[in-house]
Amino acid sequence: MSTLGYDRSLFMLAFDHRGSFRKDLFGISGTPSPEGHERIADSKRVIYEGFERAVRDGLSAEEAGILVYEEYGSDVARRARAAGSTRAMPVEKSCQPEFDFEFGEEFGEHIEDFDPTFSKVLVRYNPEGDRELNKRQTGRLRKLADWLHERDRKFLYELLVPAEKAQLESVNGDTARYDRELRPELVVKTIQETQDAGVEVDIWKIEGLDRREDCERVAEQARSGGRDRVACIVLGRGASEESCAQWLRNGAGVPGYVGFAIGRTLWWNELKEYVAGDLDRNTAAESIAENYRRMVNLYTAAEREAASASLPR
Repeated sequence: MSTLGYDRSLFMLAFDHRGSFRKDLFGISGTPSPEGHERIADSKRVIYEGFERAVRDGLSAEEAGILVYEEYGSDVARRARAAGSTRAMPVEKSCQPEFDFEFGEEFGEHIEDFDPTFSKVLVRYNPEGDRELNKRQTGRLRKLADWLHERDRKFLYELLVPAEKAQLESVNGDTARYDRELRPELVVKTIQETQDAGVEVDIWKIEGLDRREDCERVAEQARSGGRDRVACIVLGRGASEESCAQWLRNGAGVPGYVGFAIGRTLWWNELKEYVAGDLDRNTAAESIAENYRRMVNLYTAAEREAASASLPR
């Protein structure tokens, strides 16, 4: 497994959102008109312009990256490729409870056309949930992982662990307690089951965890069995900046954690005002750039603090 994994810092500005983006930001249900499609694509370009500004103003181009999808973002993906930027692009169908390929058996053609640094999947998997559903998903994920690694390509796995009814009932319906008390162990178990099924992942994109020791356990499992370069990054979940900041601090400096992939937290308010005509393009892009840089600075500062704390006294 010498080529498996990723051993550099990675700070991703995520805007691969599709159905939720279209509906929640633009109020469009179903297929948009050509005019609606262009408005959505234009808003994606504003986010990318924020990314470009952040890099131009000093953010490491080797550590910065974007997560974008070809629907509404094909021109951005190609611009980023031409610029040599790190890029991740989704393979999965949007807003589906069960993972499946967006383009069916032609998924490989799309990957080769856009040539992303990482091919990304979003998977909802609870190890105590529907076993047949989990088995179907794992089979498709094995097919993708094998295809990618046979071609020396990288695999980024975004894991969501939605609570089962019985699990929520065990914490009296308190989702915060579920996240704190139950989800960490379920994440570890999911990674183990995925590995046991022969699905090899380069980067695990993990929902924010409330305790540093849980980040450590997750990273240890991700790197188990000789997977010494496999990495984890923190997923923002569209949460408040305060919540994201705490999750970043918990992961920063943990061996195996290398950064984050955060989206709505960094651009939602700016795009909402831009779409409404209350914020001009330049100001929106600059504000997104500032938000992005602030999170990168927070993470790197937390890494330094963790490294300092680990030094012998």
